[in-house]
Amino acid sequence: MLSKVHHVAIICSDYNVSKDFYTDVLGLTIIREVYRAERDSYKLDLALNGEYVIELFSFPNPPARPSRPESVGLRHLAFQVQDLEKVMNRLKEKGVEPEPIRVDEFTGKRFTFIADPDLLPVEFYEQ
Repeated sequence: MLSKVHHVAIICSDYNVSKDFYTDVLGLTIIREVYRAERDSYKLDLALNGEYVIELFSFPNPPARPSRPESVGLRHLAFQVQDLEKVMNRLKEKGVEPEPIRVDEFTGKRFTFIADPDLLPVEFYEQ
């Protein structure tokens, strides 16, 4: 019935800060950027390796997302990476401090987390 995840939608509190984070810090590429005047809202379509993955929305005064304690709903966004140290070094160069590396107790794979500008947890999981 399902063939793949099409995209993830994220609502941000500061469009320019989040746009910079997802494009400059994480390296996603812009497919399309639309301003919707009737909603006073931007919609930014972002790709990873040429594949559409994230819709970034801005809306006036969105409510804050509870992150701690963890709440019901989408827990985090995860990206697969080849080299976790390389990713961590790039993040640090961009002023983002990753959490210490952890190891998945079931797969033995290494991973770490950061937070996006609105504190949405973003995971990097080594292949």
